[in-house]
Amino acid sequence: MTHTLAFPRTGDKQNSAQFEDYLGALLNERDRVGLTDCIHQIDALMITVEPSHAVAYVAELCVMTPYHYLVTLESESHFTHVLRIDMSAPDLLVREVKDPNVRGIFRSLNEVYPIGAVKPNSRYMGEVLRVTDAHAVVDMQKARDIRFFNQEQIRKLELPGNMAVVKPSPYTHNIVAYWERPESDIRIYALGWSSIRDDMQAAYEAAKHSQKALGIDALLLPIDHLATRIYSQNREAAILEYLSLTSYYYWGSYDIADQNSSTNVTKSVHYTNELESPAKVFTAANHPYFMNHLLAESPTEAFVRNFGPRLHHIAVAVRDGETSSLANIDYVVASLRDCGQKFLLDVIGSKEAGLKQIFSSASEYSSLIVEYVQRFGGFQGFFTKDNVAELTHAAGREESLRALEEAAQS
Repeated sequence: MTHTLAFPRTGDKQNSAQFEDYLGALLNERDRVGLTDCIHQIDALMITVEPSHAVAYVAELCVMTPYHYLVTLESESHFTHVLRIDMSAPDLLVREVKDPNVRGIFRSLNEVYPIGAVKPNSRYMGEVLRVTDAHAVVDMQKARDIRFFNQEQIRKLELPGNMAVVKPSPYTHNIVAYWERPESDIRIYALGWSSIRDDMQAAYEAAKHSQKALGIDALLLPIDHLATRIYSQNREAAILEYLSLTSYYYWGSYDIADQNSSTNVTKSVHYTNELESPAKVFTAANHPYFMNHLLAESPTEAFVRNFGPRLHHIAVAVRDGETSSLANIDYVVASLRDCGQKFLLDVIGSKEAGLKQIFSSASEYSSLIVEYVQRFGGFQGFFTKDNVAELTHAAGREESLRALEEAAQS
């Protein structure tokens, strides 16, 4: 039996006594009943985009990441484009609604937020987790009052029929899905008619040609972590909920006082290498927005008020080493900038500190930021305090400009 609480804790953020009590109780019970040993890695990430945006977004991803276009699955109302690196890293499922007027629960999660509503069909949806016994996992989770879409709802939502899908979290607005897959079996999604689309394949080949010409194809590694932004009052609940839904453990939380936020990290108990199952990060303000006039504004809380609770960025790892006398991350960013990709700031951090990082500008297709992260000499961790403060500030500055632009247009 896995003992989740045996994993070491890091960080300086003070949690409530109730959080600490619930954390121990939840993880001990999860281990005892076998959920921890039954739920394994993140097998896929689900993203949805506006009609006609998928070709451009897949091309963007295939330049900026190591992903490859595999196949398109067509159902009545959606195309689902499957991107893959290999079977050791999670797939990306880029879901594209055919009719911009189609309405559903995922669209409604965007429409109540001023900037989220601008692209009502574009959002990160959530993760697919590999399990060894799907029926047992679903039964155990239902006994904990976890709520699932039924099979008719999954059919109407046009999600893969071989998944059990948890309803959106009230704290993160993300979903989690479980499917049973022996680790030696290839991933196959029970959804629609399968084809390789000519327009998608052409865009993919052009993107990979550009990536190779830039000399960055061998430097990009799989996804390192996923970062969700949530309301300040939901920080502890969101962490505990995710630990209840997965086999992750609480790595720790850091207080970023000068940005009035905290960064909270969970990691897989089964995979020490995040490239096999990305860490899940939760960022929350230290105080709610109505305290801004007494304290200081939090870029994190402003983002959530404008976009809603949602995934903020996907972090792609960069291979340690140098290219042309530059750290690989500097070489990657310089190459992408030369072909027009925008970034929110210059690369921050240093080899001496063990870590360098940067945020891209948000994608116009998914609203997601790509972070690049290079660790030096086996550095353990996801940020330094100075780095994360600069990243948070830069993202907040861009998001404030987008909010002003939207207000001017409305």
